Amino acid sequence: MKHYKLLIAYTIVLLTASCTKDVLNTNPTSGISDETAFVSLDNAQKALNGIYRILYTQYTNQHRDGHGAVMINLDAMGEDYVRTNASYVYHYGSYRWIAHRDATDVNVNGFAYYFYYIVISNANVIIEKIDAIEADADKKAVVKGEALALRAWAHLQLVQLYGKRYDANAKPNNQPGIPIVITSSTEGQPRATVEAVYEQINKDLDDAIANLSSTPAARSGSAKTHINVNVAKGFKARVALVMQDWPKAIQYAKEARAGIDNLMTNAQYTAGFTDINNTEWMWGIIQPADQVPTYGSFYSYMSANFNSAFTRVNPKLINNLLYAKIPTTDIRKKLWWDGTTADRNNFPTISGQTKVIYMHRKFQVPDVGTRAGDIPYMRIAEMYLIEAEAQARSGNNTGAQQALLPLAKNRDAAYVQSTKTGDDLIAEIMIQRRVELWGEGFRFLDMKRTNADMDRRGTNHKVDVANILYVPAGDPAWQWLIPQDEINSNPAIEPADQNP
Repeated sequence: MKHYKLLIAYTIVLLTASCTKDVLNTNPTSGISDETAFVSLDNAQKALNGIYRILYTQYTNQHRDGHGAVMINLDAMGEDYVRTNASYVYHYGSYRWIAHRDATDVNVNGFAYYFYYIVISNANVIIEKIDAIEADADKKAVVKGEALALRAWAHLQLVQLYGKRYDANAKPNNQPGIPIVITSSTEGQPRATVEAVYEQINKDLDDAIANLSSTPAARSGSAKTHINVNVAKGFKARVALVMQDWPKAIQYAKEARAGIDNLMTNAQYTAGFTDINNTEWMWGIIQPADQVPTYGSFYSYMSANFNSAFTRVNPKLINNLLYAKIPTTDIRKKLWWDGTTADRNNFPTISGQTKVIYMHRKFQVPDVGTRAGDIPYMRIAEMYLIEAEAQARSGNNTGAQQALLPLAKNRDAAYVQSTKTGDDLIAEIMIQRRVELWGEGFRFLDMKRTNADMDRRGTNHKVDVANILYVPAGDPAWQWLIPQDEINSNPAIEPADQNP
């Protein structure tokens, strides 16, 4: 881990040097050095804000736009995100299933590894030192709870990428996972088992929930950039889904939306997905216009209305077979162009843009003069989908049908409660999930956790652009390689510890 600890130290210095204005505690736009962070609770809060800012900071180049870049790469590895052509290199190695299997790649494989460990390392410092500050105990508990939740979330991202999938039928899951880093020590750690990693994730989340028990459920604006108890329970629901622990997935999906169960209107659904004040958003980031990089950012690549060279020639499309499964009465169908002249008028006009059937308008910047926009990390809709899937996979058909109904009915007024059962019901729920969460960074992880094939055959993916049209479940390619820099610099990980 030593190589990445150096990058972490650099990040803390960078955040400190780049802060030129005071900010409210609810707005993650400030970082502070380790030497002064724990003199007061106010400074500790600023250090926490610095971690949230890490999530959207660009690291050295356009490939590395924080968590947003990882979100795009993970969807690019699926079958529902379709590239128009081969122009520009951004996320292209992921789309072609090459970058994550190159141990020397620094923009996808290496970046995801050190990025999430940067989050972990900074969270560790807060967790270790917050208790010693003389301040209100409840306020300290909230800061510590957020740091614990961030550490758990980052470990969850890492183990899903670099470890084999968790299999509840093969407990204990002793396959190699990732190093568990829960101290600020720079000593290299070995790869822990997948089982051990999930044990630590769950412990951190349980502790986070206990510390965050006083945080309000209903929030608006910049408050949503910070994790509260509902978001921490949303993480627990995600973890339980990955571990195929259906009762806990159901429990925490329900608890996560308690007190905030407010799905967006159809008008809000087509408003551009870039406003954190949306009633359905649980957690997200605000990327202020004055903190957007000159080039890059999530919306440089994913927006339908920002005029970048990349979006002009390479609008993102939905898988045509998935699109065909969306009823015409469903508001979500309006997010993608049906190819008609009449419908084209509903989509943003960018000078010189390539116009391709199935292009999206889901993500739109509020000001076409800047690439800044809020990015959703967790929404109430996901919690409905987790509950429905867990109910269905546990054999409770009625429970699954009822759990899916509020979301499906909200999106499609003509929807009636499903009468499907068994595998057919699971398939319906997964279609709902694919449509609902398109472009939000879930598809690769969903395929891996469900042990599904990645199948682009017979769709609008072009083989000369996509390179890979099919990857069977269980193939070694589902594991990202441990970055070579980590193997070279961490004495606890040998070349023989590399993934196959």
